[in-house]
Amino acid sequence: MNYTYMVQCADGSLYTGWTSCLQKRMKAHNGGKDGAKYTKAKGPVQLVYYEGYASKEEAMRRECAIKKLTRKEKLKLMIFTEE
Repeated sequence: MNYTYMVQCADGSLYTGWTSCLQKRMKAHNGGKDGAKYTKAKGPVQLVYYEGYASKEEAMRRECAIKKLTRKEKLKLMIFTEE
């Protein structure tokens, strides 16, 4: 399974990415060593949204689409999944 995910950084900013293992990726983001350049200085991060996909390509396409959304649209996406 592949995942498109969104994390919220300690400063309130949002980061979107994709991975094949959410648990491992969250550990990397919060460990500061293997996390994304963006989240290294903004940690710790908290997983706030994710979607599962069968292929890496699908997850990467969705990551690209989410990154093009406005912050307001991203927050709506998160709220919609909580209901």
